[in-house]
Amino acid sequence: MLYIVHQTLTLLFMKHIVLFLLFAQIAYAQKPGGIAFKTSPLASVFQEARRTGQPVFVEVYSPTCHVCESFIPTLNDARVGKFYNSKFVSTRADINLPSTRAFLDSRQLFVPSLPLFLYFDPQQNLVHFAMSNNSTDEVIRHGTNALNPQTRSQTMKLRYQQGERSGNFLIDYAMFGRVTKDTVANMAAMNDYAKQQSAATFANQTNWLALQKLVLDYENPMFQYMLGHLDQYRKAYGAEPVKNVAENILMSSLYSGRGAKYPINKILEIRQGLAKLGIDSKVAANRTLLPEVNAYFRAGQTAKAVERMDGQVNSNQLTAPEYIYISRLFNRNSPDASDVPTVTKWINKGLALNPSPKEQADLRAELATANKRK
Repeated sequence: MLYIVHQTLTLLFMKHIVLFLLFAQIAYAQKPGGIAFKTSPLASVFQEARRTGQPVFVEVYSPTCHVCESFIPTLNDARVGKFYNSKFVSTRADINLPSTRAFLDSRQLFVPSLPLFLYFDPQQNLVHFAMSNNSTDEVIRHGTNALNPQTRSQTMKLRYQQGERSGNFLIDYAMFGRVTKDTVANMAAMNDYAKQQSAATFANQTNWLALQKLVLDYENPMFQYMLGHLDQYRKAYGAEPVKNVAENILMSSLYSGRGAKYPINKILEIRQGLAKLGIDSKVAANRTLLPEVNAYFRAGQTAKAVERMDGQVNSNQLTAPEYIYISRLFNRNSPDASDVPTVTKWINKGLALNPSPKEQADLRAELATANKRK
């Protein structure tokens, strides 16, 4: 009997301990002195902001982001909480959720890294952004800047137009251009920034970070220097990171809105740049194929476009859908009918592959279109 009583008391004791720890964890997680993040949907958060007239603070984060996790004590700090709770309606947005991505897309916003602090007016207009250092003073400073019409990111374009050109401002403005998907602003800021740097500083740590995070244009002087001094960068930062950064800049330039208007010489420069990085020449040629062909179309050089595509056809084994695609490309975009004999040849090659009934019908439809163009 004593044994049974002992066991019962032991279980009751353990149960109280577990409950105590559970409540302690909940209390720690809530940290009532920190920022009171709303857990309701973003639409409801902005409804509350419109009702109260307060701006909205959104921390874009991921539960698997260790840097985001490291900010929790800072955001739970009583001083941070006192400031933000009196000035903002605050919420957290998990970047992995479709609702978060839909909201960001609706506002034309890009998230370059996490955590990202976004500050909106109650009508969902972005007024400020920050990629903060992890300190109480910094987090409060960003909120203070968001409240000040003279210092918030929303004023950067005007300040740039009025001639502000400090190095730190240009870096911030270039990043704002990335966040707001304003490539023109980003390129202008980074070109001005590059002009302020001497060639001797192009490869330093700060400018390497700028190449990683901010430069989107292969014609930027810092990137052109990098492309001409790859061994220097490889020695300082490693072969694979250098290849990845340079490849990203080249490809983002090629497939950007401005890249769609590049003349053929610029596209060939990008192709040569890819080869410099050690990318197989055939792979590089495949990547620039369509931009090259379209550039020839824009220049009215049908023969060059035919030569480029026919070389691709002859050096690869194409499938029926690929023959459909290239014949349709030429039928829709070629500036004249001099390509029709070659397009007819491609279609016949596709038909010889014994394609499916639908593919055969598509090929014959393109053949009819080509014949009408004669």
